[in-house]
Amino acid sequence: MENTNIDATYNRPEGDRKIDSAVLLIDLPAFIKQIKDEKAWGQNDRNAITVFKTDKMRIVLVAMHRKATMQTEHPENIISVQVLKGKISVATNYASTEVDKEMILALHEKVPYTITASKKSIFLLTVVE
Repeated sequence: MENTNIDATYNRPEGDRKIDSAVLLIDLPAFIKQIKDEKAWGQNDRNAITVFKTDKMRIVLVAMHRKATMQTEHPENIISVQVLKGKISVATNYASTEVDKEMILALHEKVPYTITASKKSIFLLTVVE
């Protein structure tokens, strides 16, 4: 397996970081601190960083301010949402579900969803291609 790095970006000019390898340790407290320290967190209703990415799965750490919303971009994928801090609401055509700290919600493919932060929240969004 070849290691994959993501290049520096406008929001993260400090350089590249590893997002895929045979074994990848993800330091969530460090990434949480990073996204909260970035200008995007202060200027927008949310900030996120991809912490793992392959051709079959992606894990994104997302921080959202209270009342921020995000809608599905790829309803054809299976997803899970694991709340690390705060509380979110996930609305689908089937139900609206409150997801509290230390809870996980999983959705099958082709289920459009909207995530709304009930209060400042941090969660892991896992997308399976």
